[in-house]
Amino acid sequence: MTESTVRETVRRNCDISDARDNGIYSICNLVLKLRNLYKWEHGIEPWNEPETPDLLSWIEAKENYWETIIDDSYQPLVINGREADPYDHESVNRLLNNPALVYGAGYGRSLKSIFFLGEKIGEELVEGCPVIIVGRELARELSSPFALLQDGVITIRREPLRYFFWDHVQEIRSSCKTSLHHALDRYGILTGGRLDQQSFRSRLDIIVDEEIPIFIHHEVGERLQDILDGDTLRRIISSYPDSAIEYVSRSIKDVLADTHPRGMVSFIIRERRDASLGFYVGFLAGLRRELFPEIVQAFEPFLQSRDWGLIEQARRTCWDKNCRLAETIRQIAAGMGRESEEEIKARFTTQILTPLGLDVPERKGD
Repeated sequence: MTESTVRETVRRNCDISDARDNGIYSICNLVLKLRNLYKWEHGIEPWNEPETPDLLSWIEAKENYWETIIDDSYQPLVINGREADPYDHESVNRLLNNPALVYGAGYGRSLKSIFFLGEKIGEELVEGCPVIIVGRELARELSSPFALLQDGVITIRREPLRYFFWDHVQEIRSSCKTSLHHALDRYGILTGGRLDQQSFRSRLDIIVDEEIPIFIHHEVGERLQDILDGDTLRRIISSYPDSAIEYVSRSIKDVLADTHPRGMVSFIIRERRDASLGFYVGFLAGLRRELFPEIVQAFEPFLQSRDWGLIEQARRTCWDKNCRLAETIRQIAAGMGRESEEEIKARFTTQILTPLGLDVPERKGD
């Protein structure tokens, strides 16, 4: 199997994953993800928008194609006469034997299969954890998470991260305008208090590269926190996929990774990263913002005093609170297999959702 054939096999597996599991997204989020997939397939920069008729025709063709492959099995990768399971990323990378390429595979939200193939542009060791930076991608699926932790290895995917920054800054909400403007001002891309689009375009790559370390430290925090472990989360997701139970559990796990003593927020505080703090507070949304209101409340006083102790106190308070929530989730999950699904759901609702004010109908996140 040549390199081009490997790429095509990975792309087909990506298409099968999208065909099977695109329904985990709301209509709005699915359209946004399809738009960025279109941009990636056509080599379009984040700031350029495709012609609407072209995009809609492509989406229709993509959805029609999905219908023809939705029942197909993922294909193994055959390299130099040897076959590897598509989820066995270690074996695939060993068989590729190409230090310039990185193959990744695993599971994302609601156990959606993730596959990608990209060019390695950097390696380092952070907090004793190997880190790989991926640049141009040759194959990717719809969700394309820009940061992953697998088998103790952190992978940062630079292309999806570029789209993330561009899209989120364009959609500044009034609730996070102050924090994001603080970050953007630090990078010199505000003119008269307004975003200078041309400056943002020219400095997007600088911003992405400067901010990569904070996302690395989120994964460090995820690796080190062991209160809500990966096995527990996978059991929850397999039993209650695309549910409030999964959504809340994932969000608590993310906040624990952020607020771990060696995680993202601790790194920001330790390094006195003003712009990173602004981005963090500005990008904090949905349930994660509800779970970490302390840092939102501390941000304005911080701007006045530049007292990093305020941010550290917010981190500690959030860490302690979410550790208690995570321990409760772990205890509930320990009953899985002994108690019925309805009993587990009732306990989760009573002990987690209702106290958080989230005893609401099911919803789809992003």
